Amino acid sequence: MEAQRLEIMVLSIIIPAHNEEESIVDVITGIESSLEIPHELIVVNDHSADRTAELVRVLAKKYPAIQLVSNPGKKGFAEAVKSGLSQAHNELIVFIMADSCDDTQSIKAMLKKIGEGYDVVCGSRYIKGGARIGGSRVKGFFSFLAGISMFHLTGIPTHDVVNTFKMYRKSVLDSIEMRAASFEISMELSLRAYYAGFKVTEVPTVWKERKKGKSSFNLLKLFPKYLRFYLWAIARRWELNKQRRGKG
Repeated sequence: MEAQRLEIMVLSIIIPAHNEEESIVDVITGIESSLEIPHELIVVNDHSADRTAELVRVLAKKYPAIQLVSNPGKKGFAEAVKSGLSQAHNELIVFIMADSCDDTQSIKAMLKKIGEGYDVVCGSRYIKGGARIGGSRVKGFFSFLAGISMFHLTGIPTHDVVNTFKMYRKSVLDSIEMRAASFEISMELSLRAYYAGFKVTEVPTVWKERKKGKSSFNLLKLFPKYLRFYLWAIARRWELNKQRRGKG
């Protein structure tokens, strides 16, 4: 029955974009030329100072699925994510980065897992069939360490909790109180969904370092924010284990 329902569902793709004039055209045309699943594509202009919005407007004339919205709040990835969600009309949500790093071919595998009854499907670079190609070795090491350790310490069924490339049921996201301020929102959403009892799983995906533009991801500035949710997740698991022991 779930698989039959998916046949009539359409997907909301949300792309937060801050100063991505060098890559946004490639990302959008890649999606629109290859993705056969009915969808809307919401590009959130996150206070860009370049031609990002202008280029999206031009593409919207060619691709009717495109919707350009602006982040009316404070500049930042988390606020852009929230702005995109506020405009999404469909049951299924997938976040894609604006730098061409995510492999959109993984969307079909994500949809299959949704059809099996899962609520959150994580694109994982650190399982068989997945890969992280290029980019900073330091960032790669920390993302790998965070993903693997969260898997073992909390039991969340993904090895790549920090990856933004995930698919959610919108009802899951609507039920979560989002507190993150930046890129760590990707980690927060999956962890809060997991602890709320929603079904989480993963599919392999291949991540490739951007070829154009400049990343706004700053590991030194963001590390404390990721650490906050990392420690929260461990403490939450300890609390739940303590409650189970008490009932036993």
